[in-house]
Amino acid sequence: MAYPTFYDDVPQITLKDPLADFLGSFEDGIIKIKYINIVKHAGHSCPTVAGAYLITLEALKVLYPDSVPIRGGIKVSFKESMEEGVAGVISNVISNITGATDKNGFKGLNGKFARHSLMDFSMPINASARFTRIDTGKSVDVTYDPSGVPANPNMQPLMQKMMQGSASSEDKKLFGMFWQERVKEILTNGNKYPSLINISEV
Repeated sequence: MAYPTFYDDVPQITLKDPLADFLGSFEDGIIKIKYINIVKHAGHSCPTVAGAYLITLEALKVLYPDSVPIRGGIKVSFKESMEEGVAGVISNVISNITGATDKNGFKGLNGKFARHSLMDFSMPINASARFTRIDTGKSVDVTYDPSGVPANPNMQPLMQKMMQGSASSEDKKLFGMFWQERVKEILTNGNKYPSLINISEV
């Protein structure tokens, strides 16, 4: 399976999943999630998927500065409704990483390991997402704005040709390359753009 090599350069996220430990899925419940894993689940790599991965990575660094984040031990809130904009896409990525779900998640075993009701929408927050540790109540707000990361100027006309069905095989290849170049910039050079990600403790 061939894919852009920069996927492998994105920092992975390591978590401890008590349910995985209990059921013997992974030794000590340690799970390592890479960007390529998220791309496989989403079916594509774009600024939204990349941003959801990044804000989760950064939020977990602040919430768990000296320990491994606990999968299933984090609640996530969104300002938008699930149906609004790209909130659904972002929430799916975050759910895959943290285990948090809305109402449709795992109900638990004998009162333990529940994953449902750990994700709320239409909440009164001013951030892309709020991450909260269930055990300590510590919260962080994270905002993500990729608008400052420029796209290749040739990408838009190529997209129009593709949408119209008039793109050649070379056009399609170029479009994909230009698209992923912007995603790469977001994921590997984000520190060049001060407004890309901002995080604050609540």
